[in-house]
Amino acid sequence: MEKDAHIRELYLAGECEKAFSVLVSQYSEQLYWHIRTMVASHEDTNDILQNTFIKAWNNLPGFRWESSLFTWMYRIATNESLNFLKAAEARAHFSMTDYENVLSARLEADPYFNGNDLQRKLCKLVLELPAKQRAVFSMRYFKQMPYEEIAQITDTSVGALKASYHHAYMKIKEALDAND
Repeated sequence: MEKDAHIRELYLAGECEKAFSVLVSQYSEQLYWHIRTMVASHEDTNDILQNTFIKAWNNLPGFRWESSLFTWMYRIATNESLNFLKAAEARAHFSMTDYENVLSARLEADPYFNGNDLQRKLCKLVLELPAKQRAVFSMRYFKQMPYEEIAQITDTSVGALKASYHHAYMKIKEALDAND
């Protein structure tokens, strides 16, 4: 919250350029990887990240500062990612399964991916999850975020998140076990 207070002070003092710079430097890496686990493509991730910051900046005057910027920014990034996936699926006229194959192929061809075969396999399995389940799994498994924080980001109950995470975990576990 201390960093949030600094951003708020800069913003309220009219030092908007500096406030935006601090906002971007504070959250860009975390948001990048959050978005990346959902959309797989480096280029799409950068576009969504840029849209996230633009949307956040444009809506900052209405932000009440009662919750953390982190939670608010993650919520915007999650919604932007989900909207991107819905629009991409509609534009491509694919079923979700077909679009998952597109995402998987992008991951396979991505020159920026530097994981080993097991990490690549895990990322592909995560991409096969429904978009909202993918978001929950990514925040909980990769970011180790508490359910309460994920609930604020997704506007979902903790119980529903636990169930969603469990289903995602079991799907991935079963797929990994089947390949052994």
